[in-house]
Amino acid sequence: MNKKGYVYLVGAGPGDPGLFTLKGKSLLSKAEVVVYDRLVSKTILSYINPDAEVYYVGKASGNHALSQDEINELLLSKAQQGKMVVRLKGGDPYLFGRGGEEALYLKDHGINSEVVPGITSAIAVPAYAGIPVTHRELTSSFAVITGHEKPGKTESSIQWEKISTGIGTLVFLMGIENLSFIVKNLLENGREKTTPVALIRWGTNPEQEVIISTLEKVEKDVYETNFKSPAIIVVGEVVNLRDKLKWIEDKPLWGTKIVVTRARAQASLLTEKIQMLGGQPIEFPSIEIKKEENLYPLYNAFQTMENYDWLIFTSVNAVKIFFEELMEQNYDIRSLNNINICAIGPVTRDSLRDKGLKVDVVPDEYKAEGIIEELRTKIKPGQSVLLPRARGARSILPETIREWDVYVNEVYLYEAVTTSNISEEQIKDILEGNVDYITFTSSSTVTNFVNIIGKDNIDKINSSIKIACIGPITAGTAKENNFSVDTVADRYTIDGLIEAILIDRG
Repeated sequence: MNKKGYVYLVGAGPGDPGLFTLKGKSLLSKAEVVVYDRLVSKTILSYINPDAEVYYVGKASGNHALSQDEINELLLSKAQQGKMVVRLKGGDPYLFGRGGEEALYLKDHGINSEVVPGITSAIAVPAYAGIPVTHRELTSSFAVITGHEKPGKTESSIQWEKISTGIGTLVFLMGIENLSFIVKNLLENGREKTTPVALIRWGTNPEQEVIISTLEKVEKDVYETNFKSPAIIVVGEVVNLRDKLKWIEDKPLWGTKIVVTRARAQASLLTEKIQMLGGQPIEFPSIEIKKEENLYPLYNAFQTMENYDWLIFTSVNAVKIFFEELMEQNYDIRSLNNINICAIGPVTRDSLRDKGLKVDVVPDEYKAEGIIEELRTKIKPGQSVLLPRARGARSILPETIREWDVYVNEVYLYEAVTTSNISEEQIKDILEGNVDYITFTSSSTVTNFVNIIGKDNIDKINSSIKIACIGPITAGTAKENNFSVDTVADRYTIDGLIEAILIDRG
């Protein structure tokens, strides 16, 4: 018996990936086929199962990748093959998204579907602009209306005489191209010419732009500012609340584009902090973490763990690989009994605490010199140290500790190599100066970024983009590669790097 396929109609929300539903994310990670629309963010697309078949069917004005009939047939065909299909649509599938048509077509052909609602731009976009669609003192009603209604139709599907004065807040979706027609019908049907109007472009995204006007002036304002779609139109007295309630534009990094060069697996913390402060993180991982093929030196160390007095972790990557291999070799945390543990930095410390381990030493300064100073009086002559770390790391730490008549077993677990997945579009944006900051969180991110971007382009970057480094060692590597370093964190952490950028921005 053949497996019967199933289709999920999933709303991607208004743009901000933080507004995407948990259920939608889970379905994308399991989907065998994904059919997606225009205006779905790259972050949301990154949640797609890497083994899935992916089809773009977006519709821009005058340019449809596939007709609606072809989309219906694609969904049906894949479901008939017994596949789990996710139809990913901007906003909500059932609000001007033609999701109802697709669901009916599938049902008529014997395929069941399920809808996963998305947060609609009709409410979220005004909210991000500081405009509640209802407010008890101003209006208790609002309507969502298509902006695609064209002049010249013999009979309009919009009852202008009723909505113009009968509803407090009017939200028109996809209506910029027909603004003149919308304004004309509202005025002719009794809406006051002084009624406030907001036009919100790329709402909930870092590129969000807002125009505040009135019905009598809005066409002129749009023409003079060359305001383009995609945008929504909000008509009503609630627009006046924006002056007091706007919030996202007041965030300290609002509109700032910041390149994150960390390995993708480690980028999330910095990315999240940039987003929380209103900035736009651009993930451009210059490195990949490549585990060592030969880990026998580590396995040998596992066999004699009782001989070590100290275990020093210099990164989260080292912690992750160390404990993965410890379990793989049929050891567990009990084999670390009576070993003192040192961690560089709070993130490395926290990753060890998450495993139930007490960390004995966390240096105040998160670099080799800080560790040396902290451990100088703690590690005794004749003791043994296990140092699992990255290949190519600075040699000052093991060399100095050995000078104290201490045995150091330096074991390489991984290497930071130049990433193989390079975005040509992002390289172009960087070289054209379309970003504000490039962040470096280690010397390896610097050297591998240079490998990708090319030494000949450093001067071009220096002329238009600021460089922010997590600490003096990283900054030194950046300067050696001819970068003009603009800001260096006083605390060598992600929070310290963010603080340095905020100070630099004034």
